[in-house]
Amino acid sequence: MIAGLREAADIYARGADRRDKAAWRAVLADDITITGPGFAISGIEANLGSIDHLTQAFVATRHVVHDIDAVIAGDTARGETRCTAEHRIAGAEGDMLLVWAIRYQDEWRRDGDRWRFVRRDLVVDWEELRPVRNVGGGA
Repeated sequence: MIAGLREAADIYARGADRRDKAAWRAVLADDITITGPGFAISGIEANLGSIDHLTQAFVATRHVVHDIDAVIAGDTARGETRCTAEHRIAGAEGDMLLVWAIRYQDEWRRDGDRWRFVRRDLVVDWEELRPVRNVGGGA
Protein backbone atom coordinates (compact mmCIF):
# COMPACT_ATOMS: atom_id res chain seq x y z
CA MET A 1 0.00 0.00 0.00
CA ILE A 2 2.81 2.44 0.79
CA ALA A 3 3.94 1.95 -2.82
CA GLY A 4 0.84 3.83 -3.97
CA LEU A 5 1.69 6.75 -1.69
CA ARG A 6 5.25 6.76 -3.01
CA GLU A 7 3.96 6.68 -6.57
CA ALA A 8 1.84 9.78 -5.89
CA ALA A 9 4.87 11.60 -4.41
CA ASP A 10 7.07 10.63 -7.38
CA ILE A 11 4.44 11.75 -9.91
CA TYR A 12 4.04 15.06 -8.06
CA ALA A 13 7.83 15.64 -8.12
CA ARG A 14 8.16 14.65 -11.78
CA GLY A 15 5.17 16.84 -12.67
CA ALA A 16 6.79 19.85 -11.01
CA ASP A 17 10.06 19.31 -12.84
CA ARG A 18 8.48 18.69 -16.23
CA ARG A 19 5.87 21.44 -15.74
CA ASP A 20 3.23 18.77 -16.32
CA LYS A 21 -0.18 19.84 -15.05
CA ALA A 22 -1.74 16.56 -16.18
CA ALA A 23 0.61 14.68 -13.84
CA TRP A 24 -0.43 16.88 -10.92
CA ARG A 25 -4.09 16.50 -11.85
CA ALA A 26 -3.61 12.72 -11.58
CA VAL A 27 -2.40 12.90 -7.96
CA LEU A 28 -4.12 15.97 -6.47
CA ALA A 29 -7.65 15.75 -5.08
CA ASP A 30 -10.10 18.44 -6.19
CA ASP A 31 -10.12 19.80 -2.62
CA ILE A 32 -6.31 19.81 -2.23
CA THR A 33 -4.68 22.37 0.05
CA ILE A 34 -0.95 22.99 -0.19
CA THR A 35 0.78 25.26 2.31
CA GLY A 36 4.33 26.37 2.84
CA PRO A 37 6.39 29.30 4.04
CA GLY A 38 4.27 32.34 3.21
CA PHE A 39 1.59 30.63 1.14
CA ALA A 40 -1.58 28.54 1.32
CA ILE A 41 -3.33 27.44 -1.87
CA SER A 42 -6.64 25.56 -1.91
CA GLY A 43 -8.35 23.78 -4.79
CA ILE A 44 -6.89 21.88 -7.69
CA GLU A 45 -7.09 24.66 -10.29
CA ALA A 46 -5.36 27.19 -8.04
CA ASN A 47 -2.63 24.66 -7.23
CA LEU A 48 -2.08 23.85 -10.89
CA GLY A 49 -1.18 27.54 -11.24
CA SER A 50 1.92 26.77 -9.15
CA ILE A 51 3.32 25.03 -12.23
CA ASP A 52 3.18 28.38 -14.04
CA HIS A 53 5.02 30.01 -11.14
CA LEU A 54 7.79 27.38 -11.34
CA THR A 55 8.15 28.10 -15.06
CA GLN A 56 8.44 31.84 -14.50
CA ALA A 57 10.68 31.76 -11.42
CA PHE A 58 13.22 29.07 -12.30
CA VAL A 59 15.26 27.91 -15.28
CA ALA A 60 14.71 24.33 -14.10
CA THR A 61 13.91 22.34 -10.98
CA ARG A 62 14.73 18.88 -9.71
CA HIS A 63 12.75 17.27 -6.89
CA VAL A 64 14.11 14.06 -5.42
CA VAL A 65 11.83 12.06 -3.12
CA HIS A 66 13.92 10.28 -0.51
CA ASP A 67 11.48 8.38 1.67
CA ILE A 68 8.01 8.32 3.19
CA ASP A 69 6.71 7.36 6.61
CA ALA A 70 2.94 6.94 6.62
CA VAL A 71 0.04 5.34 8.41
CA ILE A 72 -2.80 4.05 6.26
CA ALA A 73 -6.30 3.77 7.72
CA GLY A 74 -8.75 2.43 5.18
CA ASP A 75 -8.97 4.91 2.32
CA THR A 76 -6.94 7.66 4.01
CA ALA A 77 -3.31 8.05 4.95
CA ARG A 78 -1.16 10.54 6.84
CA GLY A 79 2.58 10.81 6.86
CA GLU A 80 5.77 12.61 6.08
CA THR A 81 7.56 12.71 2.73
CA ARG A 82 11.20 13.78 2.77
CA CYS A 83 12.51 15.44 -0.37
CA THR A 84 15.26 17.63 -1.75
CA ALA A 85 14.17 20.37 -4.15
CA GLU A 86 16.71 22.11 -6.36
CA HIS A 87 15.73 25.35 -8.11
CA ARG A 88 18.01 26.78 -10.80
CA ILE A 89 17.89 30.58 -10.87
CA ALA A 90 19.26 32.58 -13.82
CA GLY A 91 21.60 35.40 -12.89
CA ALA A 92 23.71 37.97 -14.70
CA GLU A 93 26.82 36.69 -12.92
CA GLY A 94 25.89 33.06 -13.58
CA ASP A 95 23.16 30.70 -12.51
CA MET A 96 22.61 29.83 -8.86
CA LEU A 97 21.05 26.72 -7.32
CA LEU A 98 18.61 27.19 -4.46
CA VAL A 99 18.39 23.85 -2.62
CA TRP A 100 15.70 23.08 -0.03
CA ALA A 101 15.63 20.19 2.42
CA ILE A 102 11.89 19.52 2.59
CA ARG A 103 9.57 17.55 4.84
CA TYR A 104 6.03 17.43 3.44
CA GLN A 105 3.38 16.73 6.05
CA ASP A 106 0.98 14.80 3.81
CA GLU A 107 -2.58 13.56 3.82
CA TRP A 108 -3.80 11.24 1.06
CA ARG A 109 -7.16 9.79 0.09
CA ARG A 110 -7.63 6.70 -2.05
CA ASP A 111 -9.63 7.37 -5.22
CA GLY A 112 -10.29 4.02 -6.88
CA ASP A 113 -6.88 2.42 -7.34
CA ARG A 114 -4.94 5.68 -7.00
CA TRP A 115 -3.85 7.73 -3.98
CA ARG A 116 -4.36 11.49 -4.22
CA PHE A 117 -3.04 14.25 -2.01
CA VAL A 118 -5.68 16.15 -0.07
CA ARG A 119 -3.14 18.18 1.91
CA ARG A 120 0.59 18.93 1.65
CA ASP A 121 2.24 21.15 4.23
CA LEU A 122 5.73 22.01 3.02
CA VAL A 123 8.31 22.42 5.79
CA VAL A 124 11.72 23.69 4.70
CA ASP A 125 14.30 22.51 7.23
CA TRP A 126 17.13 24.45 5.59
CA GLU A 127 18.15 25.99 2.32
CA GLU A 128 21.42 26.43 0.52
CA LEU A 129 22.36 28.77 -2.32
CA ARG A 130 25.34 27.84 -4.45
CA PRO A 131 26.70 28.63 -7.91
CA VAL A 132 25.99 26.28 -10.79
CA ARG A 133 28.99 24.87 -12.58
CA ASN A 134 28.20 23.25 -15.91
CA VAL A 135 30.12 20.11 -16.80
CA GLY A 136 29.84 17.97 -19.89
CA GLY A 137 27.99 20.63 -21.90
CA GLY A 138 24.77 20.49 -19.81
CA ALA A 139 22.64 23.57 -19.45
